[in-house]
Amino acid sequence: MELVVRELTQGEFPLAEKVWEEYRGQKADPKSERIFGVFFDDELAATARCTRHLDGLEMDCVFTLDKYRGKGYARMVVKLLLRECGSERIYIHSTLPLISFYKTLGFTTIPEQKLPQTIRDRFIFCFGEMEGCNVAPMMRG
Repeated sequence: MELVVRELTQGEFPLAEKVWEEYRGQKADPKSERIFGVFFDDELAATARCTRHLDGLEMDCVFTLDKYRGKGYARMVVKLLLRECGSERIYIHSTLPLISFYKTLGFTTIPEQKLPQTIRDRFIFCFGEMEGCNVAPMMRG
């Protein structure tokens, strides 16, 4: 059994999209995104995405397939993303239950107003009440 943690090539982005079918059906954009993954025996088991917006970096799509949960793969892939992209400030919209997980990786909760505008706009449907949408803005760096 082989475990590999690495950045995906743009040609592998469809593998991430396949994983994300279980995670809100996200799509990849090679022009502004870097995707990192944990491969277990050549199967993509977990992902984390770093997106460059006009006014900052955002991490999202931290997701592990059900059959691979509980093995620390999310932590592994986020640590790689932070090593590769962490020279700049990174923002996330954490679900409320995962705040403590992200705090162990150096993120801190911030008021919604501290998010860069383009990143804040992704959750405009919350009408300024992110907690009501089960998310909290966080920042690292």
